[in-house]
Amino acid sequence: MNESSPGKSALKYRPEIDGLRAVAVVAVLVFHAKVSRLAPGGYAGVDVFFVISGYLISAILFSDISAGRFSVAGFYERRIRRIIPALFCMLIVYSVVAAFLFLPPDLVEFSRSLLAAATSTSNFYFWRHSGYFDSPEANPLLHTWSLAVEEQFYIFFPLLLVAVRRLFPKRLKTAVIALWIASLAASAAILPYSQETAFYMPYTRAWELLLGTILSLGIFPRLDSARLRNLAAFSGAGMIAYSFFFYNRLTPFPGLHALPPCIGAALILGAGESGSSLVGSVLSWRPIVFVGLISYSLYLWHWPVIILQGMGVLFNMGSTLPRQYAGLLPQNIYNAAVDIAVSFALAILSWRFVERPFRTGSLRLSGRPLFAMAGTLMAVLITFSSWTIWAAGFPGRFSAQAEQAAFDLDHWSVLTTAIRSGSCFISSGEPIADYDKNVCLRQVDGKRNYLLLGDSHAAALWQALATTLPEDNIMQATVSGCRPFAHPKGPEACRKMMDFIFQSYLPAHPVQGLLLEDRWSPEDIGGIADTVEWASQHQVPVILIGPVQDYDAPLPRLLAYAITWKQPELPARHLLSQTGLLDARLEGLAANSWHVPYISLYKEICSDGVCAEYADAEQTVSLLFDADHLSPPGALLVVRRLKEQGKLF
Repeated sequence: MNESSPGKSALKYRPEIDGLRAVAVVAVLVFHAKVSRLAPGGYAGVDVFFVISGYLISAILFSDISAGRFSVAGFYERRIRRIIPALFCMLIVYSVVAAFLFLPPDLVEFSRSLLAAATSTSNFYFWRHSGYFDSPEANPLLHTWSLAVEEQFYIFFPLLLVAVRRLFPKRLKTAVIALWIASLAASAAILPYSQETAFYMPYTRAWELLLGTILSLGIFPRLDSARLRNLAAFSGAGMIAYSFFFYNRLTPFPGLHALPPCIGAALILGAGESGSSLVGSVLSWRPIVFVGLISYSLYLWHWPVIILQGMGVLFNMGSTLPRQYAGLLPQNIYNAAVDIAVSFALAILSWRFVERPFRTGSLRLSGRPLFAMAGTLMAVLITFSSWTIWAAGFPGRFSAQAEQAAFDLDHWSVLTTAIRSGSCFISSGEPIADYDKNVCLRQVDGKRNYLLLGDSHAAALWQALATTLPEDNIMQATVSGCRPFAHPKGPEACRKMMDFIFQSYLPAHPVQGLLLEDRWSPEDIGGIADTVEWASQHQVPVILIGPVQDYDAPLPRLLAYAITWKQPELPARHLLSQTGLLDARLEGLAANSWHVPYISLYKEICSDGVCAEYADAEQTVSLLFDADHLSPPGALLVVRRLKEQGKLF
């Protein structure tokens, strides 16, 4: 992901490789900046980086070995000089910001991931603690997983090359190809059972780096014909573009789906070995090359910027611009523009004042001073992270009132109990077999039986409904990220759950009401209409429940910062306005087109654009658990109000 761009054996600089880096890093940046619709498969840019890295570094290794100047110590020295300065600069600056601004639970989580990042074990840490597509705020240094995979690969790969070269000098190519096949097979075989393992483990990712190694070995014939070069480069560009624009979060990845972006990168690299191509000429355009030159720093800095924005630490341009300008673009586009602009600014500064001086300028070190610098910085980061974890995030930095407002951020067990996680709510990655039909779908004679169906937003209502309506029986069938549609799409657990409910359960078990709730979006209107029609045909009464207010950062954190900074209007500045518009649209459709009862949670919470933020009169408990889920006390407050006003079923 981060080596200079010499060519195969002559180590000639090839600008189109930096151009390819630019394409890869921009795809990742767009994907992470909450405008992933522009490149829903932009995460595959990391795979393109892996191929480039394997190609360039293997070319250097083989050139040094052939010339008899290779040394393991020299190789590691070059890697440290290239990787450590910019990485540790980012980590240190990020740590200082976190120490001043992060709430105690956030700082503890940051320190745990910092400890992993400083020791190049991030991939193992995130494999154990999170998924790549989880909430970003839960993963403050998630992007360092790919750096860890690379470093683990490059710790052992040179040693392997030296051993094979000495013991089996004529079997080097065979050994590399065998490792490539074994790693690819492992990735494909493990993916159906554990996407996290296939995603994060070095042995399931090594084949991507080894593909670049195979290319650098000269196994494939040179493309001396301009026609063949253009055909290969165009094909490669098409494969990369296909993965960026047609993959999404639901694509099983990596496994065999990682082949198109990786092979696409290899085709472009291979085509450029023997001459120019049209694709290579476009990638060699100087502005694109410049983005490629700063791509390592851009990759390092973009995620901290996005995290700070998402946590509410940074102000959002879309929220703070004057009203006459704020409506020109959707708020998420404004926020993404801020993320991208700040990321580029920091990347340019990092490249100019950290990367270049340590590589070729006045700060260039070698030998013992270089290793001493790296060891010292690592020790500082390890000490800071360990101390912070031991001190529970130094809670004295914030007032008791601010910490109480942010209480929910560090108490997931409160929510998981309320939503019956693991039995009646199936979260991401859990098997549908964990769903307990005997408990969650148990009907009670003598009571009205209602079925609450949907995602985590539906699950967040169950306890409040069951408590407030003891005369009714509230059943529950909820799956993370799952639309409650008669013809479902999405993760396998969602499809299986909805197929069971609509094809097996409801036809055989009459209910007094099917409660549909989700984190609705305008794209869901067709699915709602289809489900209402199905229910009408099968005589199943439907009650549609609308969305709650939505923020661009967790409300408990915003409340804590509002108290600390004495800015009570802060949460309101982060309120997303489109939720109210969607609620009004759904209410109109429910009344005039679908002819089903509609429960507006939004109107119960918000009036004239001003939304309640606390679940208690003392203003100590947040109404929401995060940015858009009702907390257990918040759900209870809203449901009780609805019952008192006769707005429930």
